[in-house]
Amino acid sequence: DLIARQWPVAAVIGENGALAFWQRERKLARLLHPAVADPAVHHRLQVVREAVLAEVPGSRVASDQPYRLFDLAIDFREEPPDLGLEAALQIRAVFSRFGAQAKISDIHVNGWFGDYDKLSMVRLFAERVWGEVLDAERERYLFCGDSPNDEPMFAFFPHAVGVANVREFVAQLAHLPRYVTEQSGGAGFAELVDVLLRRRGSPPTGQKA
Repeated sequence: DLIARQWPVAAVIGENGALAFWQRERKLARLLHPAVADPAVHHRLQVVREAVLAEVPGSRVASDQPYRLFDLAIDFREEPPDLGLEAALQIRAVFSRFGAQAKISDIHVNGWFGDYDKLSMVRLFAERVWGEVLDAERERYLFCGDSPNDEPMFAFFPHAVGVANVREFVAQLAHLPRYVTEQSGGAGFAELVDVLLRRRGSPPTGQKA
């Protein structure tokens, strides 16, 4: 909500593709993915939550969970202690055992019921809001991500960049970004933007600068 209202962005994709927020005529518009589960899903996620907390020592529900609508976020390193990637893999396995989708981000393991991801929502948003078939236009876009939950986007966009954090997750990724920055997190994103700004006025490949 905050990003959609105050940042210079076209839209925000939230909860691993469950929804999109954007500004329209100074009002906040929202699009839900048609595959999101019905409200009864909260009971199922509660069962998964109790299993994770019981089975993975040190795991805890993410501090922003009260603001989530469709997924369950388990914190493994956003706040101390850092449980490490091995714990994140254990958490993901618990989600999978209950039949939930599960993705590891840089700080959380997110789980949900419903057949969707970031890419399917980006496609849906582009079609319904922009009137654009993204499959035919993907060469025009650049994607930047940081963790395994970005893998569908890494696989789809030819111009996909991972910030340095992604190196930790190489063993969990079947589809890697084409480029990786030297810096991590926001510094890696800033590094990417600096490269784009420097090259924006450069001549086409094959011509001398």
